[in-house]
Amino acid sequence: MTAVESQRGNLPALFTSFVGRRSEVAAIRGLLQSARLVTLTGPGGVGKTRLALEAADISAKTFPDGVWLVELAPVQDPAAVAGAIATALGMSDRGTAPVLEQLEKYLAQRRALIVLDNCEHLADACAVLAKTLLCAAPELHILATSRRTLGITGEQLFTVSPLGAEDAAGLLEDRASAVRSGFEVGERNRAEVARLCSDLDGLPLAIELAASRLRTLTVEQVAQRLEDRFGLLTGGSSTALPHQRTLRQTIAWSYELCAPAERLLWNRLSIFAGGFALDAAEGVCSGDGIAEGEVLDLLDQLVGQSVVLTTEVEGVLRYRLLESVRQYGREQLAASGEEERFLGRRRDFFVGVAQRIDAGWYGSGQVQALARLRADHTNLLAALDYDADPQARLALAGALIFHWCVGGFLLEGRRQLERALEETPETTRQRARGLFAAVWVAQTQGDLLAADRWLDEAEELAEQLGDPVGRARAGGFRGVSALYREQPEESICRYEGALAASTAAGDEREATSWRLALACVQAYAGDPRAAESCRQVIAAFEVSGERWGRAQVLMALSHNAWVRGDKEAAEALVRSALESMRGFNDHAMVARMLELLAWATGSGGDHARAARLLGAAGALWRNAGTCIAAFGPWVAKQHTRCEKAATCALGPGPYAQALEEGASHDNPGQAIKYALALACTSFTPTAPTAALTRRESEVAELVAKGLSNRQIASKLGRSPRTVEGHVENLLAKLAFSSRAQIASWWTATHTPASGTTEQ
Repeated sequence: MTAVESQRGNLPALFTSFVGRRSEVAAIRGLLQSARLVTLTGPGGVGKTRLALEAADISAKTFPDGVWLVELAPVQDPAAVAGAIATALGMSDRGTAPVLEQLEKYLAQRRALIVLDNCEHLADACAVLAKTLLCAAPELHILATSRRTLGITGEQLFTVSPLGAEDAAGLLEDRASAVRSGFEVGERNRAEVARLCSDLDGLPLAIELAASRLRTLTVEQVAQRLEDRFGLLTGGSSTALPHQRTLRQTIAWSYELCAPAERLLWNRLSIFAGGFALDAAEGVCSGDGIAEGEVLDLLDQLVGQSVVLTTEVEGVLRYRLLESVRQYGREQLAASGEEERFLGRRRDFFVGVAQRIDAGWYGSGQVQALARLRADHTNLLAALDYDADPQARLALAGALIFHWCVGGFLLEGRRQLERALEETPETTRQRARGLFAAVWVAQTQGDLLAADRWLDEAEELAEQLGDPVGRARAGGFRGVSALYREQPEESICRYEGALAASTAAGDEREATSWRLALACVQAYAGDPRAAESCRQVIAAFEVSGERWGRAQVLMALSHNAWVRGDKEAAEALVRSALESMRGFNDHAMVARMLELLAWATGSGGDHARAARLLGAAGALWRNAGTCIAAFGPWVAKQHTRCEKAATCALGPGPYAQALEEGASHDNPGQAIKYALALACTSFTPTAPTAALTRRESEVAELVAKGLSNRQIASKLGRSPRTVEGHVENLLAKLAFSSRAQIASWWTATHTPASGTTEQ
């Protein structure tokens, strides 16, 4: 950039185009109209200066006395800030009065905008000066850029975030095309560009530096070399400020501005992957120079300096470091010789979190506990990859059983447990617990042979260790396998034994598991004791606030009602079960509930709704890495029966459409919401509320045969847009919300084409 001075300001002429961020420019322009001090904050390299210059340029007409850029990066002495502003404004020396006093008089009657760029290392001096000038000049506005806030009354903050995916790709394309003729982002390289920009955190400086490497490397090659990002991303613009020429220099500048204790925390925070919560920072990073009570204040300082970013995950405030910032801190931590110690502390912290959640599972905080583990999933995987103590790895993998099975990570859980068990063959209680966790995962996946193999070893270990709770647990899991093999009587017997043994051992947590399992299997088996057993379990869970087990009992009671032919009770109970599952991410259990609701719905004649429910269930089964057959041949048979009835009633085409519609709701939260909404708008075939034209009847018949709008248009010799209009009219006239409902209605009523009005 080059400076262009005039009576209206000294904003530089920029050599490169401004890409994206149009909404942010507009927002800053709006803030400048209502606030007199606006500070753009954000991490180094995020593009604060360029955004400020763009917003200032667009706002220039609002300030008849000029828009003036003051570059503070070269200024090291706080006392020199006023002089830097006077120089930028082109003020002549007005005698012996202090420069600040001269500035006050000069700006007093002017409507101008001053851009204070790079204030972070002079924040206190800038704050004092800004307050003084704003008080002296009522028409003056200041736009500041800083990695930390100025902290004065009236300051309006605007956080500059990294670029979104589209803008990041656009910036890469723009800058790369300048160094490599013909470069463009297209279908051939779009995925690689997106991955590269994501790996660079959407940081404009990093993207521009990466673009310069595309002169000699492909996008894929740059992405592969990012492990050495500080070596790769060098050679920035020679006209940039020294601390902005390479990614390392940019981050080093922020590091140098931090106090010693802030640097220490930055280094230690670098061991977290994918963000962290406050308690993790306090539990892992305190000690040896940082008291636990100091962590919050230091963290707040790092947030204020844009080193640490805040984010909200499922209503909980969390923190994160940009990957480049994290890697810089990790280098400093390794150089200090403390890396291994803090990696171990991270692992121990998450072992403690997982074990507390496991021990206190049957209570009111289940959804929150799973949300916490889900937010820390990347940290958990990183802790599991730490090789220093295989026994600790096994402890963590086993304690995460609810995260694996109820949180939606079955396949990952199986992989982690198998690896941990393979590395720790010693006869220990820890191994027994890991084996039981692996058994649960395998049973949910329908792999009963692997489950039996692990159960045999776990049972033998419990005997060798003299562990009565382990023996009870082994018996209980034998009952699970018996149920899935359609041996309910053996399952009841096994659960009764596990309940008695765990109760005698005084392990209430274990006893609750088998009390729940017993009530459910009694309901599935039609045992006369089921009603009382289920009532007792539900009553206890309502007192404690437990929801996951309550949902299982309601599902079992729904199944019992459906077997008895009470379709209405079955539907009501399974809807209650789905309500209780809101907030959980248990793919397999929600899929089982959707299956049951589909069977009950289909038996009542609403095959279109049943098909959509089967579609949603199928998507959940696939995502979980399991299937309906995992829970026994009988339930698989009911699924097939429901599927055949729906296909026969609707026809193959409409059935496939309904299935596809349901499958679009492919996570538990979406699927529950969808299923409950369908229940409120269930469709019963009736006569149309308004007469159809002959053309509309033709279109309805072709929709029922499974043809798309384009296929219908070709068959009728009309345009796809015309057919789309006919379909919309059909939906409106019949008060339907989907093509599947049109197909179901047509199949059920066989409305003839004759007798309708011509259009």
